[in-house]
Amino acid sequence: MARNLRWDPCIAHRHEDVPGFINEYFGDPNRRTLLIAGAGFDPRSVAIATQLADAQARLSAIFIKEERPSPQQDLVDLATANGQSLKALITSSEILPVDIFGPDEAVVGGRNVTNLISRQQFRDVTDVVVDLSALSIGISFPIIRYFAERIEKGQGPANLHVFVSHNPGTDTRIKSVASDSPGFVHGFRGGFTLDRSATAARLWLPQLEFGRRIALGRLFDLIKPHDTCPILPFPARDPRTGDALVEEYLAEFQGAWQVDASNIVYADEGDPLDLYRTILRLYDLRQRVFDETGGSLLVLSPLGSKLMALGALMAALERDLPVAYLEAIEYNLEPTAPKETGALHFVHVWLEGDVYPSPRPKLFAGGLGR
Repeated sequence: MARNLRWDPCIAHRHEDVPGFINEYFGDPNRRTLLIAGAGFDPRSVAIATQLADAQARLSAIFIKEERPSPQQDLVDLATANGQSLKALITSSEILPVDIFGPDEAVVGGRNVTNLISRQQFRDVTDVVVDLSALSIGISFPIIRYFAERIEKGQGPANLHVFVSHNPGTDTRIKSVASDSPGFVHGFRGGFTLDRSATAARLWLPQLEFGRRIALGRLFDLIKPHDTCPILPFPARDPRTGDALVEEYLAEFQGAWQVDASNIVYADEGDPLDLYRTILRLYDLRQRVFDETGGSLLVLSPLGSKLMALGALMAALERDLPVAYLEAIEYNLEPTAPKETGALHFVHVWLEGDVYPSPRPKLFAGGLGR
């Protein structure tokens, strides 16, 4: 029998319901909210901060400025403008630079940002809001894990919210240049390097995205999976997205990955809970199948949209799954194409807090063969 899920039911809001929730909940004068968001070049950087400021929430903020070697000047200018806008919206705020790579080119961003956040004081904070929209996976995942662990230990703050400003067209415009060092997101090794994982049946669940073939190829070589089940968005705003991704990755499907139609995982592009539940169904099914033969190990690689990455994050937190990732050493932002314009869609997931009954299924309750 499948386990109960920690986030089923889950308190979440989508699209036009999000501004109303923000106004009603965060506008309450008894709430003191800390916003953690990215101060980067992403056009979505200021969207959630604007919503919270318009609600007249009692706000303070930490804006993370991800520092990479030799960034393009036009992106630096965009990030500076976004940072100024964020400071104007929330006066009780600071912009904190975080080095993503160390002097030896090792990926250190996740560890750096966790150390930075751990030095903050949260005595008067009732709610922490993490806005994924302009944060990289290597930065946002460790931040959320840090607060989830605090709340699990009863240390507070009481409530943890995650917001995403979603626009697939913007995701398509942002092109990343992968580094040469595949690895695991800080805090998300999930037992991959333990001795007992050597005999486990490794299933890799890469989230496909346009222009990421090199990155995913390097991750495949790192993980050496026994099976690969690519994640495709369906339903999606553009119904042809899934077909176009299959076409781009056809050589991988027919070659090293050995993927056929039955191995493809489909998840709703606009609903992170759909992917979350799908991953955990696969997890529980494989635990039963491989329990007597060395166990099963699911490895996630959320390289696509932040919204679907949120679903992968929730599954990784609940079952302590490894998250293999290849950090970007630089980004490019392509000009807006007419077909890629469109309104932002907001998604809110209330990850932890007093809205949920107790007891709940535990976090980090995974493990090989369990």
